[in-house]
Amino acid sequence: MAVIFCHITATITTLFLSLSLSLLRYLIEQRDVDLNIRDNWDSTPLYYACLCGHEELVQYLLARGAKCEANTFDGERCMYGSLSDAVRRLLKEYKCVTAQTMQRDHFYHFLHTLLEQGQHSDVKFLVHGDTFPAHRCILSSRSEYFTTMFETKWKGKNLITLKHPLINPAAFGAILKYFYTGRMDIDFSLVDDCRRLAKQCKMGDLIDELENKCKQLYEFVSNKPGICVKVLTLEPHNSRLQEDMAQLADCALPEQLRGGFGQLPFNKFDTFPTYPDICFRVDGYNFLCHKAFFCGRSDYFKALLEDHFSEGEMLQSQPSTPVLTLHNISHEIFISLLYYIYSDDTELTPENVLDVLCVADMYLLPGLKHLCGKTLAKTICEENVLHMWKTAKLFSLSRLEDQCTEFMAKIIERLVEQDEFAEMIKEDAASVEKRHKTDSIPLVDDIRYHISSNVQTFSAIGEASQKLGALEQLLISIDLEC
Repeated sequence: MAVIFCHITATITTLFLSLSLSLLRYLIEQRDVDLNIRDNWDSTPLYYACLCGHEELVQYLLARGAKCEANTFDGERCMYGSLSDAVRRLLKEYKCVTAQTMQRDHFYHFLHTLLEQGQHSDVKFLVHGDTFPAHRCILSSRSEYFTTMFETKWKGKNLITLKHPLINPAAFGAILKYFYTGRMDIDFSLVDDCRRLAKQCKMGDLIDELENKCKQLYEFVSNKPGICVKVLTLEPHNSRLQEDMAQLADCALPEQLRGGFGQLPFNKFDTFPTYPDICFRVDGYNFLCHKAFFCGRSDYFKALLEDHFSEGEMLQSQPSTPVLTLHNISHEIFISLLYYIYSDDTELTPENVLDVLCVADMYLLPGLKHLCGKTLAKTICEENVLHMWKTAKLFSLSRLEDQCTEFMAKIIERLVEQDEFAEMIKEDAASVEKRHKTDSIPLVDDIRYHISSNVQTFSAIGEASQKLGALEQLLISIDLEC
């Protein structure tokens, strides 16, 4: 009896874990839930998975890019709370800087690469023998101190030497990383050096963040004997970073299109030089932009500007700035694209989203396509769900496709009466290579899944059976089995 009970318990546990992993995969991969989200107790999904000893969940979260760097607050907390040795081994084997981890946030990865590789940089800092390439437009958008210095003491200089003995190169590099990505990873021994530089650069917010994080870590370590946190990490405030970068898009707009700014009590465009190095001409309007952003964000523009672009025409007002004319795009849609490239966000409406989606696909901007998919998902209704599903398939928007099939499952009894829906199923069946008569059809499988999922009550079982029956009748009528 004891053996049978243990077997049943193990089976139930395995089933529970598989369901938990399936739900987690669905939330992260289909619903785009942030896997590093924090609750009111500053705890992440990885921390709870470690605390409960869910080895499979821990392994999946680490593989997807969950944050658990050694000697950091998150890493030590997960290690301290791990229920089993197997989980601890997973955490120890985890490498914090991997290509997969960096790619979980394309905008952060782009800015990090821009700093590390210095592509299209226009200024270099020499700090006690260490050289740091940078971009004046980014530093100016993030710091009024740098804005002032580039127009006064450092004006016209491409190499700036910082000789002050109290400037630590490692701390300066950490400050630059904060400017570019909003993130800082710094050894505790360099916190005072970073605080000193932040004060010099008039970065009050960064000083407050450093002090609050230090206080939090001291409290954590004092209550956890044996824990040693050596690295202080500041997480990026995406909204603040995006707002600062969006200023560059603001400044790139032609004067004729800067509506609304004149109502402000000041005009930042008069005091905020951005040092553009490329002019895009769209509908006769000149947009003063930066190659670093367009090449780094889009392989299309990278090929256009670096490989095939012949610098013929130059801007008359700035003779050193080449002009590139873009065709088959309106200036309104280009503005939407412009803000996305600089800030990873843009204003989308039901009226312009399809045009932006086409442009995003043409200019190889998957993140912008993703934003368009989110906007389209909010407009799904019975009248457009079939067209929306076709759009999702055409542009490879898997999450929008899933949301459409989920909506179809809710109204399947009315959909089966539409000829267009029957034709869609036939086309989807025909698209399966070397499909046999009884092979599955992806669209039908997805609808069945959404009909059957989350069925928990007797009445829900009856409703699901009716829906599945209606779908089966349609398949029989069009001579398809699956």
